[in-house]
Amino acid sequence: MALAFTFPGQGSQAVGMGKDLADTFPEARAVFQEVDDALGEKLSDIMWNGPEETLTLTANAQPALMAVSMAAVRVMEARGLVLKDKVAFVAGHSLGEYSALCAAGMFSIADTARLLRIRGNAMQAAVPAGKGAMAAIIGLEHADVEATCAEASALGPVQIANDNGGGQLVISGEKAAVEKAAEIATAKGAKRALMLSVSAPFHSALMAPAADAMREALAKVEKHNPNIPLIANVRAAPVADATIIADLLVEQVTGQVRWRETVEWFGKNDVMTLYEIGSGKVLTGLARRIDKAVTGIAVNSAEDIEKTLEALLA
Repeated sequence: MALAFTFPGQGSQAVGMGKDLADTFPEARAVFQEVDDALGEKLSDIMWNGPEETLTLTANAQPALMAVSMAAVRVMEARGLVLKDKVAFVAGHSLGEYSALCAAGMFSIADTARLLRIRGNAMQAAVPAGKGAMAAIIGLEHADVEATCAEASALGPVQIANDNGGGQLVISGEKAAVEKAAEIATAKGAKRALMLSVSAPFHSALMAPAADAMREALAKVEKHNPNIPLIANVRAAPVADATIIADLLVEQVTGQVRWRETVEWFGKNDVMTLYEIGSGKVLTGLARRIDKAVTGIAVNSAEDIEKTLEALLA
């Protein structure tokens, strides 16, 4: 049986994240310093001391979450873990895909931090405040939510943004269309249709300007073929060619994060243990809901790292 490393996306950030790693491991401190240097500011200070509303800004949350994930990876590597020898695949939820690719050697830490700052700013700037929205639809099948979005799209673009599994789908698009889709979903028997408190309609057609910005940024950055295949968000299938992956990262800005299918792919291909590397336990919870046979293990503290190394280096 194989294992994969997965990397969390936006929403997993919390003030104080990574502080335990920085206090315990010099390799973690070096990663946070590298990210601070790459961005020309003390992002680590915001991560550890807040305020929360500043950390939650998309342009800060994205590189900050990557920094915590990569701090954990570097600590494990320094203690003898050779990722490509132990980890069969990597995957990340939305921005987590960049963390996964950094861990697999496609991008340097500094370049990944700068790409995520560009991505966060571009996503924020793509749509005027109040024009877009997102909603979580609980308890409807994928096909029903697709049909709901098609029905509501008379009022503007709206589509499935995240298929998180366990009957939870997130829709995104123009505010009026998202609200209408939420209404229709409720009428169709959704257990809940909940408008989300987000700053922009991520993973929707309205993000096209951000996709253009990422195409330009990714064309300029140094890339290597990852030494561990990525299960890509928009394909839910493995890819190991840097040029193709760069195109998929552009597509991902306006496309669907197919997380349910990603975890199902792991289960069908005998990848039964998913280590979630970084802040929070969101992906570990989702794995449990999607496939009971797949085990999720969150790795975000010094203690978690020690346990993980014991298991993987035994």
